[in-house]
Amino acid sequence: MATTDAEVERVRALVATVPVGRVVTYGDIAAAAGLSTPRTVGWIMRTDSADLPWHRVIGAGGKPAAHLADRQLRLLAAEGVPIRDGRVDLRAARFPLP
Repeated sequence: MATTDAEVERVRALVATVPVGRVVTYGDIAAAAGLSTPRTVGWIMRTDSADLPWHRVIGAGGKPAAHLADRQLRLLAAEGVPIRDGRVDLRAARFPLP
């Protein structure tokens, strides 16, 4: 099933709401946007997120994407996001989406 422009815009709008020092998971975004899978969020982020705070979207276990891990963790740490052993402390940093 193809991703619609409306779905892309919902994901983009949600990611844009995540404030400095907080994070959300791909699953959080998928649930809030009414998508069936977090993979769709990953695809959208990979193709259309250059102007968004992409680094604030992480995997469900608090781990960043492997190919972006160093950069993503560095950006998050600079915002004050608590990181332990290469993972974001989701209990402390997770942002509740509407």
